[in-house]
Amino acid sequence: MKSQATMICCVLFFLATECSHHRPKNHIKDRAKLQNFEGKPGTGRIQEKCHEPCLSSTNCSQPCAKHFRGEIGFICHQKKWQKLTETCTSLSVETLFKSYSEVANHILDTAAISNWPFIPDKNASSNLLQSVNSFASQLHIHNESEDIVDELFIQMKGFHINHNTTKRSFNFSMSVDNTTESILGMIEIPRQELQKLPPGDTFRAISIAFPTLGAILKEPHLPNESVSRPINGLVLSVILPETMKEILFTFEKVNKSRSTRAQCVGWHSQKRMWDKNQCKKMVDTMDKVKCHCNYTNVMMSFSILMSPKSVSDKALDYITGIGLSLSILSLVLCLIIEATVWSRVVMTEISYMHHVCIVNIAVSLLIANVWFIIGSNFTIKSQEDNWCVTVTFFSHFFYLSLFFWMLFKALLIIYGILVIFRRMMKSHMMVIGFAIGYGCPLVIAVTTVAITEPQKGYVRCDACWLNWDNTKALFAFVIPALVIVAVNLLVVLVVAINTQRPSIGSSKSQDMAIIMRISKNVAILTPLLGLTWGFGIVILIEETSLIFHIIFAVLNAFQGFFILLFGTIMDHKIRDALRMRMSSLKGKSRAAENASLSPTNGSKLMNR
Repeated sequence: MKSQATMICCVLFFLATECSHHRPKNHIKDRAKLQNFEGKPGTGRIQEKCHEPCLSSTNCSQPCAKHFRGEIGFICHQKKWQKLTETCTSLSVETLFKSYSEVANHILDTAAISNWPFIPDKNASSNLLQSVNSFASQLHIHNESEDIVDELFIQMKGFHINHNTTKRSFNFSMSVDNTTESILGMIEIPRQELQKLPPGDTFRAISIAFPTLGAILKEPHLPNESVSRPINGLVLSVILPETMKEILFTFEKVNKSRSTRAQCVGWHSQKRMWDKNQCKKMVDTMDKVKCHCNYTNVMMSFSILMSPKSVSDKALDYITGIGLSLSILSLVLCLIIEATVWSRVVMTEISYMHHVCIVNIAVSLLIANVWFIIGSNFTIKSQEDNWCVTVTFFSHFFYLSLFFWMLFKALLIIYGILVIFRRMMKSHMMVIGFAIGYGCPLVIAVTTVAITEPQKGYVRCDACWLNWDNTKALFAFVIPALVIVAVNLLVVLVVAINTQRPSIGSSKSQDMAIIMRISKNVAILTPLLGLTWGFGIVILIEETSLIFHIIFAVLNAFQGFFILLFGTIMDHKIRDALRMRMSSLKGKSRAAENASLSPTNGSKLMNR
């Protein structure tokens, strides 16, 4: 094992010295032999001095002999030419790299990967990547496009680019191990970056792909990182002109599980760590990820990590399933109760609209839950499926309607407090209620899908719900919801202050009693809804504890039960109406029984 470590170190040292641009004059082993003759076959130079006049501190350079590459540099010292530098070598950088790539391919073989943890130097893999990138930056492209290296565990391609080149791309297909199919990777140079090149000049672009390097590329644990972050695709390096700063990558995922999310990253060669701040995720589907990254001289290698935000736990599935079932049953029961007591509880305009709000809140959440269940069965089709877009749209719309009907309840409270002598017609109140409860959510939902869907940023890759990573479309739900929560809490505060004043007239006292019931309802439901989606924002933060996901799942799944409990059952008017309804039904039942047992009916039975 130590011999393998020694071999790696020796190879890195050998390559670092052989590919250097500026080599010291004592680097040639047979230096004395080469100095015996001037300009004769077998030497690495043409002459020991320049033909130019030797002026103080001037420099001169001469080419090496035939079959040798490089040049010899001289400096004039005391009116004599003295040799300063010499880079003559019989091997081209390209030839050295082909030899080097074979060695690199061997040590990156899947059979050798298991030996890397035993190498004492934990930076060996980072040094290997850096040496490959440094070596590749010295290569020249002789043809329009070339496959420079085509090994199993390292591939390199290059082509010429200029100011007028259309969008160019590199495509790779490599196997991560012997048991999996090939994984694809693509590098695209945007047209706007090519236009930054000086007109008339030709440059070279080189790309390198590693299928196994990500498994051994180590980074020091960050303060907020408790576990290693596995690579979920190829590691792709690029060598570009300095004027280019942006580049696009498309990575096929190794792990295509629907619960696996990706994070676009670049390898910082100086910090020896993955940097997520240099890349932006543009598209994330179940099988591939598209990244937009910044290219610098210390950020030349890129890949995708399994995001630490992925949470896959059976407890969440059980909680969500049980909670949604209870929620749907609770909402159905809520609607049945409202239908049963409706005629007994809608005595005034305010009480009428209060129960209209309760019914529409229950209907909105019920339909939203149904769409959620439908969407959970289609997540495997990813965000490219139009059906998933439809599910997300209606889920977004009806969840928003839930909150906007809560907002209308708050406005109803303000209306009951401020408007004393003039009351609005019931039909006008209904129009305003439906405009707020369904009109505003419709505008927000349509605007969101119209803006984000053309760039495939409307839905998430792992669920039929609003996107967060790419377009932050989830803000179209979170911001209105939390604003409504804040407004409702403010309204409850206003009610608490105004109810301390004496009421005016009996009708006003009756309305105030209704308003107090509505306010209690709002005061309880609003914090519950706000707390629920507050945790929804928290779980968007990376490395959130599993407990936060469980709390959100519980609160979200049991919203229907909360509406039944605090919006219906705890309302004493509804309980009184239910008791009266039950008493009425019992009375009718007894009357029917007594009628059947009356003497008249008895004589009729005897006559038969």
